[in-house]
Amino acid sequence: MRLATIRTDAGFAAARVDDTDAVEIDAPDVGVLLADPDWRNRAERATGPRHDLIDLNYAPLIPRPEKIICVGLNYRNHILEMGRELPDHPTLFAKYASSLVGAFDDIVLPRVSTMVDWEAELAVIIGAPARHVSVEDAPRAIAGYSVLNDVSVRDYQNRTLQWLQGKTFESSTPLGPELVTLDEFDDPSSLEMTCEVEGQQMQQALTSDLVFGPAALISYMSDIFTLMPGDVIATGTPGGVGHARTPPRYLQDGEVVVTRIAGVGECRNRCRAEGS
Repeated sequence: MRLATIRTDAGFAAARVDDTDAVEIDAPDVGVLLADPDWRNRAERATGPRHDLIDLNYAPLIPRPEKIICVGLNYRNHILEMGRELPDHPTLFAKYASSLVGAFDDIVLPRVSTMVDWEAELAVIIGAPARHVSVEDAPRAIAGYSVLNDVSVRDYQNRTLQWLQGKTFESSTPLGPELVTLDEFDDPSSLEMTCEVEGQQMQQALTSDLVFGPAALISYMSDIFTLMPGDVIATGTPGGVGHARTPPRYLQDGEVVVTRIAGVGECRNRCRAEGS
């Protein structure tokens, strides 16, 4: 099953995306839908207004998540690219909901920086409360996967040892277009992910290269706080970021970033200078 949050004339609406159209679900967005333990049945039984797929206007998949938890340095090739050793524990930081944009919305390049970078990531969407869960039980808390780009403002990120200030600029983080439940995949542990900038492939990896996979991350995080339905986990980015290139390569006004995960979908976003 595929779920999305779409923009309609009446506002946001959760929708089930089928082969030829999307049907509205009686919920204002996917985050609100997931708060209902019966969300699967509600989505499957939905009989609301229908929309042609070509006309869908995707909002951020989860417009107002309680938590957006991000993982740094979690792909083996990216860790080696950055000259670091493999970690013993996940590196966690956060984003705020104001950073999120839809799968085809503009990415805003902040006026205070010229060092804005791409970071393709698999997003794990939580579908049930999780507290002190084992790695074996953690998959039961997953509603599905989506696509995210953890667009990073490198000069702000590297001002201090804490990364949040470079990771949560407003209207910088595409999330969507859809939530795809795990039963849609032959092997949800090994998905191909790519990122293109202006048609040039910058990143390519399999999610099997993750140091800490979704189940391990959920188990680890659930010992710190309760993961709630609609929470978003950004699992980390592979090698190929602009900051690690020689010379460094950063996003420019007007450029198009395509973040794609096989079987999940793609975000296609144009970069726009703040205030333009």
